[in-house]
Amino acid sequence: MSGLLLLDLLAEARIEDAIASGMLDNLPGAGRPLVIADGLLVPEELRGAYRILANAGCVPPEVEARREVAALLALLATQDDHAARRRTLANVALLKARLESSRSRPARRGGG
Repeated sequence: MSGLLLLDLLAEARIEDAIASGMLDNLPGAGRPLVIADGLLVPEELRGAYRILANAGCVPPEVEARREVAALLALLATQDDHAARRRTLANVALLKARLESSRSRPARRGGG
């Protein structure tokens, strides 16, 4: 079992214990959506560009690829034809590989 998986399981167990004991009842903002700082998870050097894209109604390529994977998985659930299912699964695998590849590449800095 990997260390990360073990840590995830430990965190989940502690959260479940806290819920069961009522430690998370009556927290400020309970029942309301979380307000997450815009761009908090985006590297600082990309925040301006991402904000411009978001204001123009565009999304980062990673988000678009994740949407496409979700749509393909939904399509897969409706397909009966074996060949069509194989093509859809191949497309899902390709998109996931591209996402993983883009995640493992270091962010480009500067002008080129």
